[in-house]
Amino acid sequence: MKRRNRAKKPDTMVKFQLMPGTYYVIRPMEHEDILQVAQIDRVAFPGEWVFRTQSAYKRDLDNPSIRYIVVCNKRDVSKSEGQAMQKLPWFKRLFSYERHLNVSENVVGFSGFWMIMREAHIIAIGVRGGYRRLGIGEGLLIATIELAQILNANVVTLEVRASNEIAQDLYKKYGFRVAGRRLRYYSSDGEDAIIMSTDNIASMPFQASLQQLKKAHAQRHRGIFAQVR
Repeated sequence: MKRRNRAKKPDTMVKFQLMPGTYYVIRPMEHEDILQVAQIDRVAFPGEWVFRTQSAYKRDLDNPSIRYIVVCNKRDVSKSEGQAMQKLPWFKRLFSYERHLNVSENVVGFSGFWMIMREAHIIAIGVRGGYRRLGIGEGLLIATIELAQILNANVVTLEVRASNEIAQDLYKKYGFRVAGRRLRYYSSDGEDAIIMSTDNIASMPFQASLQQLKKAHAQRHRGIFAQVR
């Protein structure tokens, strides 16, 4: 049964440009995003428990204790392109418009977390193949931590594969430390998971470090700017 008195989710949006004519927006996940998020999930986490069906995502979006955000890429239509489209017959303009709409709705990454008391536990951070190593995963991590702070979390926790040293290094960069180990945690191959946790994310030292890292990320990816409402 759906909960009628569902708490309103804060709007979190991060917009940043990585390639000419294309920019990326991080926003709260909507029901219309479920198909694409499930597709990314299957590819990014093959055979792992984190894989979720579309019906499971639908339930999660109605659960006030769970938050998901997505990255969508959008393409700026230049003035010359707009003028050229106006010269086309109406039916060709329609197809061109739909093509731009399809680009603007393309989900290229997602993250999600559970709110358990004052702890935000990250379920997954996944990026579509072909969009990795562009800073999108790091942007999602920044937005996830900021959203957890808005929801009054004290700490952020997660599990990561013991062999995934690249991810572990990224998390350590953002103040996560090793807090334990779960033996044979991943059902697909029995690999151990490393438990990682931040210190108090509302503390002055953590916030100062986060803002510095966020600024550096923005500079690396040309004019990133964030807006949290």
